[in-house]
Amino acid sequence: MSSPTPAGSDALVLAVPKGRILDELRPLLDRVGIRPEPAFDDPGSRQLRFSTNLPHIEIIRVRSFDVATFVAFGGAHLGVAGNDVLMEFDFPEIYAPLDLGIGHCRLSVAEPGEMVERDDPARWSHVRVATKYPEVTRRHFAARGVQAECIKLNGAMELAPVLGLCRRIVDLVSTGSTLRANGLVEVEHVADVTSRLVVNRAALKTRPEEVGGWVDAFRDAVHAA
Repeated sequence: MSSPTPAGSDALVLAVPKGRILDELRPLLDRVGIRPEPAFDDPGSRQLRFSTNLPHIEIIRVRSFDVATFVAFGGAHLGVAGNDVLMEFDFPEIYAPLDLGIGHCRLSVAEPGEMVERDDPARWSHVRVATKYPEVTRRHFAARGVQAECIKLNGAMELAPVLGLCRRIVDLVSTGSTLRANGLVEVEHVADVTSRLVVNRAALKTRPEEVGGWVDAFRDAVHAA
């Protein structure tokens, strides 16, 4: 697949997340013709910004939550972000034109297994939960008339019920193995999650052919998968 022709001399910056999503993204990068420099695949490298085989494309590798922030504020022109992050921050500066079909998981409410038999989510009026997604969580519960008190945690969510911080959590679930290992059970579905191609709206307006060309290239790559 031929790459879009750059509209200017400044390189476009693509922000990608670390971890599992990046592994799933690599075949798409190959299909659109973006090949990062060798240091990108070096697990011991602390480098965060990488050149590619295309002189007009650079890649930055950041935490998944930070991809949307870099794109929203113009640090990157394009990025790959889960719709969980997009729902949490709701940046008006971001346009998300394409579901990449990777990073499939779900956002769920979970609680200790011993609570499940005597607990009925339909009867909740107030819940206290630990989560990385307080805004999404509040909106989800508010939509059905439940008041949510959210304790913001950035990791180790499964410890919150064990240590008495709260009885329930809202977190991403893929296979459910981490929940099971910590004695937790999913009791309510919040949202399905996949990774999206996201674009800075200002970049799309000022460099429409170049940025739009990459959107089309990724769309073709997804359809060819």
